[in-house]
Amino acid sequence: MNRRRDERPHGERRSVDRRPVRADHTEPVLDVVVPVFNEETDLEPGVRRLHAHLRETFPYPFRITVADNASTDATPLIAARLAAELPEARWIRLDEKGRGRALRTAWSASRASVLAYLDVDLSTELNALLPLVAPLISGHSDIAIGTRLARGSRVVRGPRREIISRCYNALLRSALAVGFSDAQCGFKAVRRDVAERLLPLVEDSAWFFDTELLVIAERAGLRIHEVPVDWVDDPDSRVDLVSTAVADLRGIARIGRALARGTLPTARFGRSAGGGPPDSLTAQLLRFGAVGVVSTIGYVLLYAALRPVTGPQPANAWALLVCALANTAANRRLTFGLRGSGGAVRHQVKGLAVFGLGLALTSGSLAALHRWTQAPGRAAEIAVLVGANLAATLLRFALLRTWVFPATAHDDGTKGGPR
Repeated sequence: MNRRRDERPHGERRSVDRRPVRADHTEPVLDVVVPVFNEETDLEPGVRRLHAHLRETFPYPFRITVADNASTDATPLIAARLAAELPEARWIRLDEKGRGRALRTAWSASRASVLAYLDVDLSTELNALLPLVAPLISGHSDIAIGTRLARGSRVVRGPRREIISRCYNALLRSALAVGFSDAQCGFKAVRRDVAERLLPLVEDSAWFFDTELLVIAERAGLRIHEVPVDWVDDPDSRVDLVSTAVADLRGIARIGRALARGTLPTARFGRSAGGGPPDSLTAQLLRFGAVGVVSTIGYVLLYAALRPVTGPQPANAWALLVCALANTAANRRLTFGLRGSGGAVRHQVKGLAVFGLGLALTSGSLAALHRWTQAPGRAAEIAVLVGANLAATLLRFALLRTWVFPATAHDDGTKGGPR
């Protein structure tokens, strides 16, 4: 039974285009990358078994890419021979080691709609491959991962690796507040349109690559689909557990600092993801309008509550000030996709300047109403103020977009530009 994770962390919602992959593809729909380093023993049987499985069970065109991480044994020769013999296979050669580097290189060069990878020893049962990629092909999810820690998983491995794996994932959940269950299982897939935006944001090129990619994806509000897997430990694994653990701890510390400072680059992904550019004028107007509706309702309620106590002009000023501060913060995060504390004070100062213009417009309208009408009723005051506030809102959007949060605003609120 597959386990699905559709929730958005921290209330974030992202508009992501999840159109199903067309059934009439002639190019590969799936590209399965097999990263290897000195795997002359396991490479050929693993790739041939994978190829046979895909031929028998996968209903779309596919490709297998062997990514050789600077192997020093016969691995490159075997990979080249497999690529020559199997029409769906190819291989690439990297001069440096690193699983993350191999995946980044292979995925970046692929034009397949869904990109996956698995370990060459095929520790994960291949029957889970179709359930892994199906939600991505259908457009239901953005990333899919195999998990050895779900209730339906069947895992055979020694107590040392079991303890290390569970401790690592428990540390991730406590330190980085992640929701996915198994960061390091070598069995993952991602839609290519999502990978194109995620890969430039991932710094690590080794074993922490998976974790960093998943953290950024989850923080960006992407759908992560989890598939329980049957997994048998490879006793001849090349992984150095001590050095890998140390590198992972450093990675967790780096991501933790980025989260604390608000500099994790999820905003950049969110502003460029979707089925029409969310950073476009239309998308920004829609989000700005939604924030504006809520702000206007809050403004009216606050004004109505303050007016009997302070009088019309002070009530208007206080209501507009409070709603302006909240509106600037909401637009900073939701409309223009900025996160973190960098530049927040400067943005609020500029927002207050825009508030001053809005105050002049609405106060002037209120003064004009009292000049032209003797003792206007509260309904007339509110009607005039709402109309003036709508006019001020249009001016506010133009100034927010061009002055407060210009297109050159960095993801962390400092100067720069969306990539």
